[in-house]
Amino acid sequence: MLHKFSAEFFGTFWLVFGGCGSAVLAAGFPDLGIGFVGVSLAFGLTVMTMAYAVGQISGGHFNPAVTLGLAVAGRISWSDLPGYWAAQVTGGLVGAIVLYVIASGAPGWTPGGFASNGYGTLSPGSYGLVSAFLVEVVLTAAFLIIILGATSARAPLGFAPIAIGLGLTLIHLISIPVTNTSVTPRAIHGRGLFRVDRGGGAAMDVLGGAAPGGGGGRGDLERAAVGPAPGHRGAAGRHAAPAGGVRPGLTGTGRPAAGQVAGPSTKAPRRRRAMTLQAGRDDINGRMTT
Repeated sequence: MLHKFSAEFFGTFWLVFGGCGSAVLAAGFPDLGIGFVGVSLAFGLTVMTMAYAVGQISGGHFNPAVTLGLAVAGRISWSDLPGYWAAQVTGGLVGAIVLYVIASGAPGWTPGGFASNGYGTLSPGSYGLVSAFLVEVVLTAAFLIIILGATSARAPLGFAPIAIGLGLTLIHLISIPVTNTSVTPRAIHGRGLFRVDRGGGAAMDVLGGAAPGGGGGRGDLERAAVGPAPGHRGAAGRHAAPAGGVRPGLTGTGRPAAGQVAGPSTKAPRRRRAMTLQAGRDDINGRMTT
């Protein structure tokens, strides 16, 4: 049994560290940020890789809502729930702590939303409570259906992690603009402990315990807070990927672009480059522009 709980701990750690890390560290990086699509893929890849790595040990839940749904479906014993949940919550908390320590090493960094979920002013698209609640209920139910179907005895062997990982990717592509995506009980992430809210919105902690998920499981899942760059409205509208902010003639590293000569106009001061990077990170940490 200890092997199962250890597998759940590490799998959930990887989910939070890899998925939320992509949002906090990489999504808004000037000129090179991975945006909505990159964060969605990161969450799908974390689940898929850990399902293949440790799924044969614990079943690869990494999510209290999934564990509850599988117990309701008779796939696991109810007596295993407390141990699974404790391992998942602890793994998520450790993942959030490690991510916080890494992210705080950047000059002038502040946690902002720290990739946590929200509605109202804490929603990337400023969606309200009803929209946030509905999208979380529908997508949590869909996620459990995908898991139960892909892991049934009649499904092709060896493909369940791919189906589940791609399903989670699709879920994020749909719901990041609404809630930053949740689909698991709020306590799992731990990253909410580091969030610095800006007034005017209520956090997804409310929805985390309120929405009844499909198949007996519900929650508020992984969440990657990706928002538009301050003052930027591209062709994609208010949800356009961050534009960056590096001065013309500079690459994402602050060096002159190819074919250009370094000079006063292409040497951004260290402080300005740090401010540019921080602006992108603040985007990802829940500072939305309406």
